[in-house]
Amino acid sequence: MTELAARLVLDGATKSFGAVAALGDGSITLYPGEAHALLGENGAGKSTLVKILGGVHHADSGSLTIDGEPMEFGGPADAQAAGVSIIYQEPSLFPDLSVAENIFIGRQPVGRGRRIDRGTMERESRAIFTRLGVQLDVSRLARGLSVADQQIVEIAKALSFNARVLVMDEPTAALTTVEVLRLFEVIKTLRAQGAAVLFISHRLEEVFVCCQRVTIMRDGRFVRTAPVEELTIDDIIRSMVGRDLDALFPKTETPAGEVVLEVERLTSDGTFHDISFTVRAGEIVALAGLVGAGRSEVARAIFGIDRRTSGSVRLGGRELRNGDARAAMAAGMALVPEDRRQQGLVMDLGIDQNVALGSLSQLSHLGLIFRASERKLANGWATTLQLKFGQLRNAVSTLSGGNQQKVVLAKWLARGPKLLIIDEPTRGIDVGTKAEVHRILDGLVADGMAVLMISSELPEVLGMADRVLVLREGRLTAELSRAEADEHSIMRAATGQNLVVSA
Repeated sequence: MTELAARLVLDGATKSFGAVAALGDGSITLYPGEAHALLGENGAGKSTLVKILGGVHHADSGSLTIDGEPMEFGGPADAQAAGVSIIYQEPSLFPDLSVAENIFIGRQPVGRGRRIDRGTMERESRAIFTRLGVQLDVSRLARGLSVADQQIVEIAKALSFNARVLVMDEPTAALTTVEVLRLFEVIKTLRAQGAAVLFISHRLEEVFVCCQRVTIMRDGRFVRTAPVEELTIDDIIRSMVGRDLDALFPKTETPAGEVVLEVERLTSDGTFHDISFTVRAGEIVALAGLVGAGRSEVARAIFGIDRRTSGSVRLGGRELRNGDARAAMAAGMALVPEDRRQQGLVMDLGIDQNVALGSLSQLSHLGLIFRASERKLANGWATTLQLKFGQLRNAVSTLSGGNQQKVVLAKWLARGPKLLIIDEPTRGIDVGTKAEVHRILDGLVADGMAVLMISSELPEVLGMADRVLVLREGRLTAELSRAEADEHSIMRAATGQNLVVSA
């Protein structure tokens, strides 16, 4: 790679916001035809570096060159004009415009009478998708596109600007396995056409599949750059966190106790069918399967958010009413949802208020809730879960993703549940915080709690689960013990190659 001239060089960039130094040494070099991973924990400075590359922030010091030419961006338009495009984790398409209109928004080709030339716009859009090797109807509305297709449209938009550098921020976080593989093929095509791709992900195993070099940051500073073949996952983790993690999956062998949750022949017409299983005290049971297999829907029906068509749910031997989440909570069930920002937290409320939300009846006196009681409850759980925060009254939106997840956990653990259902426990959080969340789950089951975990990350399933239940198209296709479960057996069951449910 080094025999080529660098496409982009950012050297010694710094950025402070008031007294807070967000970036102390942002340095990275990208070459044409490479996918380059940028890794680091939340707060490592990755987002600030990316926003400098995208023209959102202006560096306080340091230098930026593209194809050897010094650059200073006054805003995102300058970055786009220089050939740098940022593709964020959450696509920002206009749902009621067509795919082609989204690609050329604000710069549509015009013909006679200054009317938009839709034919040219759609023809050029199709040409871009042909370059990417993707089949997509350019005349259809963006509304209803999958997240994967929305990201492909964002990539097409970047190429329409003749982008030479594409920055992809957590592009695989919400994709299925098949969609991830298609994205990797698109990245391979972009590389072959001479683009430099900067790839940001918390899924370290993906880095070894699609990237050629890795740059690691910690505490706002450059740590190292190395070819992927010279690194292991342990090397990367050590560089990211500045220490050896005792274990990413700290699993304690705990004997299973009494049955806590009994699900029998649970069915929701059109979503899932005939689901039966148990969860015992002191064990983690994982619901695995591809995105869309019905895992979250099963959890919502168990908790009572959604009504089931038939079947029964028992907690501690007591049957729960259909579609009654309050009854499930009162019986000792807790649910940490997949989308913590939309479903688990009130982002504008304080940390203390969010922690207290699940325990208001216990904290109230004569109909009044005192802030001191909220703070006392939140402070105890902040200490237990090693929450990193400024002040408890600060809005929960000010926290990192990992610390927001801990607040959701604290809200439910404060109720002392018998069963914790946790959907995607570590999605979008860095590797160091992942280890902390896993440690928390391990401690809970060691103390006798029952945990039903839903995860799309196979290493997490294999590392933390005592038993694995695999769903495919709304049906249970396998039940695997910890000894039986491996990536091949889970994927066989998830893709329909293994339709036998073991005892």
